[in-house]
Amino acid sequence: MEDKKLYVELPRFTGRNVPITEVAEAMHKDAQFVRIGIQQGIFKFGYAMKKENSSEYNYYCPDRKVWEEIGYFSPEAV
Repeated sequence: MEDKKLYVELPRFTGRNVPITEVAEAMHKDAQFVRIGIQQGIFKFGYAMKKENSSEYNYYCPDRKVWEEIGYFSPEAV
């Protein structure tokens, strides 16, 4: 029996931080929905770090993880 190989062409990932607003638009959801999902660990495509002595968060959503989790990729900001 002959082995068949399947090749998948991946996007050219750069590690670009995909803004929360861009991710939310791709998901057809509100940006706050995405922020809370990342903070609570529900969404695995981003990281939330709380600023010291503040109630604010910084977010990092690498393009590869966003693509792996929700299938969205754009090489540049939309």
